Amino acid sequence: MASGADADEPEALVITRWFDAGDDGEPYSATVRFTGHRAGVQGKPTARDTFVGEENIDRIVPGSGAVSITTMVYGLQPGEWSVSAELIRPPSASSGNGPTARARSSDIRTAPPAVWSWRRWRLSDASSSLVKTRWALLAPLARRPAVMPGVYPALVALGALVLIAVQTTILANQTIPVGRALTVSAIAAGAGLIGAKVWYAILHPDESMIRGGWAVDGFFVVAPVVAALTLFAFELPIGVYLDASTPGLFLGVAIGRVGCFFTGCCAGICTDSRWGVWSSDRRIGARRVPTQLLESAAGLLIGLATLPLALAYPPIHGAVFVAAFGTYAVVRQFLLRLRAERRKSSRTVSATAVAAALTLLVIVALSLAHGS
Repeated sequence: MASGADADEPEALVITRWFDAGDDGEPYSATVRFTGHRAGVQGKPTARDTFVGEENIDRIVPGSGAVSITTMVYGLQPGEWSVSAELIRPPSASSGNGPTARARSSDIRTAPPAVWSWRRWRLSDASSSLVKTRWALLAPLARRPAVMPGVYPALVALGALVLIAVQTTILANQTIPVGRALTVSAIAAGAGLIGAKVWYAILHPDESMIRGGWAVDGFFVVAPVVAALTLFAFELPIGVYLDASTPGLFLGVAIGRVGCFFTGCCAGICTDSRWGVWSSDRRIGARRVPTQLLESAAGLLIGLATLPLALAYPPIHGAVFVAAFGTYAVVRQFLLRLRAERRKSSRTVSATAVAAALTLLVIVALSLAHGS
């Protein structure tokens, strides 16, 4: 129910309700209708003292257990609000034809307030107390099931520190001065962050570029190329630097993707599998394929596997980076297909793979030109 235009309003309500997905049947879509009234209104209520809004939920998977929905309502009078919610499931296709059959198969139920327990890792009923408005700018930081606002940038910063520590440790016994290597890393990281923001904006043209997220594809395409070009300009061995950076880079991915999991970005599709993990995309909480944790595990395995290879000073400089980058690109293409937020077309996914291949070609060409 929230919109970009409404987000400038000073007050907002953040409401979370939950329901059970059911036991059997095919995945279905449903609507949650929210109705709110401001408490303590005297006289005739104004337009800002009441609201009715709906949230549509796609692909609810029976057998997946509890599902939560969080919505934000802007432009209201500040104060305490009484809010109710109803889950409206459309008629089943197997219920027959005609208005009588449709009415018979209608499913409308109450969606009660939800509270999240980190210790038990599950939803439960919350008290039906009034909901208070809050400053609209802080609404995105409100408590939501399985979401920790702010943990992602903290873990990304930790991942960057791990990258620098591992990189400098490996380079200490190599032919590149650590100080100049850190300069190259800073330049490449800055360019990579710009690439990540631009890549995300291309994939999400309807979102604000400032408020939008970051796409790791853009970072992994731009940062290595900029690093190679900078090393080439500094007349430093490209392959040696990239090999030394590889373990820390993928250990950083492993740490950063845990941040994605706890902040609800890059969430996987809903599933009834026992291997699913209850998590949120910041709007819908449900049992999902843990794509962020799977990518984190891939980063950890690649980082640990390449660490002894990089320390051994491989005879073919750049081979460690090329093998790791290629492996990660393949794993990522698979995981993208398991995400709840599908790319706008298969050509976008293919473009990522093509860009990764071109990145490797550019780096190899620069390394051969430099003779490293």
